[in-house]
Amino acid sequence: MKPFEISVLDLAPVKQNKTIHETFNDSLDLARNVEKLNYKRFWLAEHHNMASIASSATSVLIGFIANGTQKIRVGSGGVMLPNHSSLVIAEQFGTLESLFPQRIDLGVGRAPGTDGLTAQALGRNPMTINEQFPRQIRELQKYFSKENAESLVRAIPGEGCDIPIYVLGSSTDSAWLAAEFGLPYAFAGHFAPEMMSFAFEIYLENYKPSAKFPEPYLIACVNGIGAETDAEARKLTTTLYQAFLNIIRNDRKPYAPPVEDMDAIWSSMEKAGVLQKLRYSFVGSPETLKTQIRSFQDRFQVDELMITSHIYEHEARVKSYKIFREVVNSLI
Repeated sequence: MKPFEISVLDLAPVKQNKTIHETFNDSLDLARNVEKLNYKRFWLAEHHNMASIASSATSVLIGFIANGTQKIRVGSGGVMLPNHSSLVIAEQFGTLESLFPQRIDLGVGRAPGTDGLTAQALGRNPMTINEQFPRQIRELQKYFSKENAESLVRAIPGEGCDIPIYVLGSSTDSAWLAAEFGLPYAFAGHFAPEMMSFAFEIYLENYKPSAKFPEPYLIACVNGIGAETDAEARKLTTTLYQAFLNIIRNDRKPYAPPVEDMDAIWSSMEKAGVLQKLRYSFVGSPETLKTQIRSFQDRFQVDELMITSHIYEHEARVKSYKIFREVVNSLI
């Protein structure tokens, strides 16, 4: 089996019994714990207008996490680039890299990270996204380059900073783009499993080596919930199920505690929809997780597994990441 790194995707999940201040402190505590466990990176995702997710001001939260840790890489998974000016993002991440050298990642995506009405409030123009997103990546590369010192528009901080750019995707469009630009590619298998296999094939078959990334680099983001027993893990997973059920119902309330019986909450059609979206979820005891991860890696041969864990109780969430570290250590 191909060796692989493991990392964390955090959405700063807001729980029903937590304030946002407490949510941010939980994210920091999680980052400190996974740093001790030698996770490779800790990424935060930009979302808007969702009462269950507090990572909307992504670059600000990255600074908070990086300042409270020592060595783990911290970054965006991702910044939704068409929501922003390329120059502003270059300056923000240039500032972060200057504060925390060799620890900052910039993952970028083209989706709004929200609903259509909020996307309008963010100033997006849906008619230009497909050409705007690739152009903005090129703009970021230009702003980060030393050669841009002769330009009339410069990113300071940012210029000359060694900030790796990762292309995020949940369909095949960004796979083509990442391959064309010679950049690492991260796929959102945790909520968009349908196209992951095809997107990986496109990326690997069409990859054009770049100076910074002579080889392709694949990251698969998946849901992960580990516990001492399969039964305990399945119960913890009901928080994740309820979160996706709320998306189907367009109900953006904070995350709910686990329940004994999901069938009392969702319809058969809703259940099928949720389970289809959560196809790439690793749930269970250490032995069960070992089997699931080995099967996944035998099929996809990724360079990195990025785990997002929607567990209600913070201590159980921290323990889950510890279990995943132990499981992966036993496999590689």
